[in-house]
Amino acid sequence: MSELINNSEKRKQQLKELILKLHEGDRPDAVREELAEALGNVPYGEVVEVEQQLIREGLPQEEIQEFCDIHTAVLDGHIDTSMAQLVPPGHPVDVFKHENEEVQSVTARITQLCADLEDASGEEIEEQILQLRAMFNQLADLDKHYRRKENLLFPHLENKGITGPPTVMWGKHDEIRGLLKGARESLEAAAGSSGDELAAVADMLLLPAVRAVDDMVMKEEQILFPMCMDHLTELEWYEIHRQTPEIGFCLHDPQVDWKPKDMPRQAEAAVEGDAVRMPSGALNPSELTAILNTMPFDVTFVDADDKVKYFSQGAERIFDRNRAILGRDVRLCHPPSSVHIVDTIIDDFKSGKQDRAPFWIQLHGKFIHIEYFALRDPDGRYLGTLEVSQDLTDKRALDGEQRLLSYASTEE
Repeated sequence: MSELINNSEKRKQQLKELILKLHEGDRPDAVREELAEALGNVPYGEVVEVEQQLIREGLPQEEIQEFCDIHTAVLDGHIDTSMAQLVPPGHPVDVFKHENEEVQSVTARITQLCADLEDASGEEIEEQILQLRAMFNQLADLDKHYRRKENLLFPHLENKGITGPPTVMWGKHDEIRGLLKGARESLEAAAGSSGDELAAVADMLLLPAVRAVDDMVMKEEQILFPMCMDHLTELEWYEIHRQTPEIGFCLHDPQVDWKPKDMPRQAEAAVEGDAVRMPSGALNPSELTAILNTMPFDVTFVDADDKVKYFSQGAERIFDRNRAILGRDVRLCHPPSSVHIVDTIIDDFKSGKQDRAPFWIQLHGKFIHIEYFALRDPDGRYLGTLEVSQDLTDKRALDGEQRLLSYASTEE
């Protein structure tokens, strides 16, 4: 046992020295070679311990964040996660991992499109710009992935004294948010660009953003998630699981409602027994869900910050919805051609100029009525927007009266 401890301490000291070499300006390639020769695979826990130690010894957190990507490049492929626990389906880490798979499928398509830009011309360029805009709009959903880490996951680590990695990673989140925003803005201004001009934009803005996203996936998969699985309890994971829908999912709608195998009965009872109390009555979650999903129309709620916060799940939805849109900016849920209408409605509702906005359309032979309502508290403060969609085809065809009880036939 003492030999194992000594080996661990020796590895951590060598890793610390190698990281300091990076900060002193040594070439990453040279450090990688030295790392591979001296350490082989470094257990992920030791990487965390060394970064924590460096921060305690006075190495500025900002400096570690600045060199975080170099650390990643050097350590990539040399972090041992073989002892990481298996993750059950629907567990918050399982959800994070599935989201990462979807994110990397998008970044791979972006990378391929960027590689084809120089050979494109005319209409091809415009089509590629539209595709790239759509893909970067998808990556905007990463904000929900990162917010769940920041607000649900990191506090549990900090309560256990693990403060360095969460703080550094949060800083990298903000960098990535800035890179993605710059990429989206550059694509909005790219109309009419030549293939060479668009390729230059890709090199300067699009590909750096994609690389930063992919690097963060590696940091999560190789360091963050194994560390969290080792330190968080089942009940802490369940609390994260419960609160996840409040922020939303990223490009993935989990189909398994995970619960710990040994969750205390009182915790489960508290979850099931919580009542939503309103001035005209109280409903438990099962009753409220059944009511909202039985209404003969679809509702979607967008909160005061313009984020999709809820949608009903009736048997026959008019427009597709899945939980991956929860927490998403409502503008990103519409095609670019209609975003100006969304902006107008929200601006008019927030200013108090309007309280409702009705539309009706013909869709697949059906008459669909869509109406937006401004929601306000008793003092008139704007709370958000409610979208109500109804298929009125059959109701428009009604005439006369029906005063006697008559059930609609369920026979074919």
